[in-house]
Amino acid sequence: MFKRDWDRRTCAKRGHITYAPTEPELASRLHAATAVGDAWRCLRCGDFSLGAPHGSGPAANAPLVPRGKALRDLFILRFLAVERVLRGVIIILMAWGVWKFSNSQEAVQRVFEEDLTVFKPVTDHFHWDLDHAPIVETIRKTFGYQKKTLLIVAGAMIAYALIEIVEAVGLWLGRRWAEYLTVVATAAFLPLEGYELHEHISAVKICTLLLNIAAVLWIMLSKRLFGLRGGVVAFEAERHSASLLEVEQAAGAVPAPGHGHGAHARS
Repeated sequence: MFKRDWDRRTCAKRGHITYAPTEPELASRLHAATAVGDAWRCLRCGDFSLGAPHGSGPAANAPLVPRGKALRDLFILRFLAVERVLRGVIIILMAWGVWKFSNSQEAVQRVFEEDLTVFKPVTDHFHWDLDHAPIVETIRKTFGYQKKTLLIVAGAMIAYALIEIVEAVGLWLGRRWAEYLTVVATAAFLPLEGYELHEHISAVKICTLLLNIAAVLWIMLSKRLFGLRGGVVAFEAERHSASLLEVEQAAGAVPAPGHGHGAHARS
């Protein structure tokens, strides 16, 4: 019931997808004549939809419409794609900030030191050494970076952001190469995220690390990457077995009652 509801909800938002195969027996399984016109079974939800089919031709040329588990997997991949796009945009904005900072380090440092003196009476009242606070020392260290170093950092951030956006596009379209890229790129940064978490624990860092670990494991196992669970052969077989046309073709290949072993015994 959950599977059919998921498929139907998607069809309710995007519309049905129908196809008229040229194979007569298969076409008869997908077609119904009603008092108000012809109806064809939707390749996603399996319900009949009035009107002409959206396409026709050999069954082998029919679109492979995600349904059931495949549809839920695509939803998860698109959730990850949105997260990658948002992350890519944020990193690009940060890279722009680094680039702007590299062109005006002295001015920014002057403004920072002037504004810092505004807070000193308050911090002195609470006996907090603002000049030697970790965050203040970290910011001051960045003022000592050479412009060339900052430009390299900005370029590296742009490259990383582009990788995230390419991942997002591929995941949204359900491309297998994007799944490999996501696993490799995400796994490569897990040690760095673990190190940052060790240096400073925060809820955001913990959630990000757990999300990335879960994403890597889920994509590898559910998509059967790197030969896991039968690899690409088993993945394609599973994907086609969920297709409505594949199901109907398999059903048509089953001998009808009265045939097979019993019929052979009477001959």
